[in-house]
Amino acid sequence: MTDEAFARAAREYGDTVYRVACHALGHPQDAEDVMQTVLLRLYECKKDFESEEHMKHWLLRVAVNESRKVMRSFWRRTSGPLEEWRETAAPEDREKAEALEAVMALEPKYRLAVYLYYYEGLSVAETAAAMRANVSTVQTWLLRARERLRKELTEEKEESVYVRPEIVP
Repeated sequence: MTDEAFARAAREYGDTVYRVACHALGHPQDAEDVMQTVLLRLYECKKDFESEEHMKHWLLRVAVNESRKVMRSFWRRTSGPLEEWRETAAPEDREKAEALEAVMALEPKYRLAVYLYYYEGLSVAETAAAMRANVSTVQTWLLRARERLRKELTEEKEESVYVRPEIVP
């Protein structure tokens, strides 16, 4: 891979790799480390990719694998979550902000499946390939994630729609 081709790939897919890692890990700093590792592996890769889609899927696969390595690390297993993602700028739309918060509260496997499928626009088969899971497993994860999100988001709406009874003199 030439330096020019690498620079183009880093510009085009670096943000996607970062977002995948951020959704998998929940910490921007860890996601930056994963992104750097993935891009370094791309730079050192001697493989010729068949197409842009092949490169994108390879990058997503490596990002998921590197994120899993971070999740399995001793430091990660023995430390508590910092929830730094809450400090990032919230979307302007309140409903989108609530949906993002609900997605980030899901278990990692559900959160990553939802992110790859809905936010990155991958098919179920592509999501399964990126996560190294069966297609039926990813379909189940998406189904369960949607159920949990629906329950969580409808409970929030019910709590916020409290009507104060009028006092009649």
